[in-house]
Parts: sequence; structure tokens; C-alpha cells
Amino acid sequence: MADILDRVELDRLLTEAQAEALETPEALEEFRITHFGRQGLLKDLNERFRQVPGEQKREMGQALNAFKGALQTLFDEASSILDAQFDAQTSGQDPTLPSGGVKVGSHHPLSLVRREILDIFARMGFVVADGPEIEDDWHVFSGLNFPEEHPARDMQDTFFIQRDPDLLLRTHTSSVQVREMERRDPPFRLVMPGRVFRNEAISARSHCIFHQVEGLYIDKGVSFADMKQTLLMFAQQLFGADVKIRLRPSYFPFTEPSAEMDVYWGLKTEVDKRITKGTGWLEIMGCGMVDPAVLEASGVDPEVYSGFAFGMGIERIAMLKWQIGDLRLFFENDMRFNAQFTRA
Repeated sequence: MADILDRVELDRLLTEAQAEALETPEALEEFRITHFGRQGLLKDLNERFRQVPGEQKREMGQALNAFKGALQTLFDEASSILDAQFDAQTSGQDPTLPSGGVKVGSHHPLSLVRREILDIFARMGFVVADGPEIEDDWHVFSGLNFPEEHPARDMQDTFFIQRDPDLLLRTHTSSVQVREMERRDPPFRLVMPGRVFRNEAISARSHCIFHQVEGLYIDKGVSFADMKQTLLMFAQQLFGADVKIRLRPSYFPFTEPSAEMDVYWGLKTEVDKRITKGTGWLEIMGCGMVDPAVLEASGVDPEVYSGFAFGMGIERIAMLKWQIGDLRLFFENDMRFNAQFTRA
């Protein structure tokens, strides 16, 4: 081997390296030691490069770097092939077969229903509003006309913050209604989605965490008929143009008159009979005209303005939409469950 490095020798050494059969892990390891080892070829070439005359160092330095890069490429490519062969042997897959493509992600069913509900009301001119999950008594209870002795204030229903009994985890998103009425001047149409908390036992039909969407419309001359027509349009968009609804008298501290809204589900199957208790009707939300006392408490003149409010559970809508029988499935993050709601 010549004492001074030259390009002819580098070309010869690269040709010899390219001719080697790097088809086994043993051959690849021998190649690595021979060329990249502490006493390998590259160490010898680097030492001989020092003897190259100064006027040739630039050209030979570039040639030597190119040679090193070519050797590294040979090693990396052979290593990748051997790794793929090993994976195929251990997994039973053929690396030469076409891939199955990228798996499409999935959306959580509650996210899908929430988005659909908000989209429907957005087309009717409602704007999304949000508020804190840790609230004070005024915005959750007092500002909504809950009397001091109301059972919802009891520790059995509400999670209070121990360091401050005036703070609690909101039990409904109606608290956002109070905040928005305090800071906005009518008219306005709002929908308020969010997570709420209640001190309830966890079961197939109950949970300590829920997701709600509430709505509020305040303007001059708003009537009960306006509310009914708005909710009918919503139900038609969600369940189909032929859907039937009914409003049953009910009671909520913050609305008067108040109602429960049902949709006709039918009695075609045994499942229909079971989930509707033989009536064919399913309750989907509570609603009513905003009590004048609630308007006045939030700084809205009840002599000038009126309005309606409504609220529904997202879990309930999702359970009806996909016939899901266990509420706990929404919170377990089981990918087998979530994958059923994949969207392209």
C-alpha cells in the first residue's frame, strides 16, 4: 500500500467494499470492524492523509470525506435490510408487501355530538359562550333563583371546595347564563357547552361528571312560541324532518313556565319499548321562559326584555343516537369503543 494517499487507491478500496456481501449480521459486523474500528481502514487512511502535500490537501480531503460517506451509506443500507428481515421473521410479515396505509384516527362520541349540536344552533344565529368549572354560589344557585333550602345545595348533590364553602364545582352550565347576562346587553343568543359535576354514584345510567349544552335567548318580545319553534327546528336537524316533539309542564327555579321536551322515539322494537318505558317518548332536555327574577338579578330589565333557556345532556343524546347502554363507556378511553366512531 502506498505511503501517500491518492484518489486511485480510494476508488479501488470503495470498489472492493461495494463488492462485499453484507447479507448476514456477522458479515456486517466484520465490515464495521474492518472499516470503522479503532484499528480499521479509516484510521489508517486518516494518518496517511497527513502526509499529503499541502497543495493537494484540499482535493484529497474532499475525496476522503466522500469515501467515508460512501462507506457509511453501504453500512446503513445493509443494516436497514437486515433489520427489516429480522422484523419480518419475528412478526410473520413480508417487508416487500404493500403497507396497509395509515390508520384513520377516531373522534370521541361526545365530541361528535357536541359539535353537531353547536353546528345546528350556529345556523340559527347562536354564539358559543364559556365559563369556569369552579364557580361561586351566586352564579350556580342564588343568581338562578335557587332558594337557600333547595336540595341541590346539599352536599349529597354538589361538590363544594372545602377551603371555601362559597366555591363549588358547577352542577350545570346555567352558571354561564348568569355571567353572560351580567356582562352583555340584550339582545343575544348563546349556547354554552361544558362539563359539569354532581355528587352521584357511578353506574351504567349515572356518573359524577356530565357534559351539557345550554342555550339562552334574550330580546324584546320573546315568547314561549318562539322557544317551541326553535327547539322543533333543532330536533328536526338532529333527528330528522319527521320527528315529533312534545312539551310537558315541569319546574325549574330559573324558568317560569318550565317544560320538559320529549321526542317520539317509537315502539317498533323491544329496545324501543324498554328505553321509552312503553310510551314511545324520550325526554331530551329541560326548557322554559327565563324567570323575571333571574333577569333582574343579572341586571336585565324584565319589563323590557324576555327570553327562554334550555339545557340538554350530551351523554343522553349520544346514548340515544348510537344505542349505547352504559354511560361509563364514555369515560374509560377504551380504544375499541372509540374506534367505532372513526371518521375519514
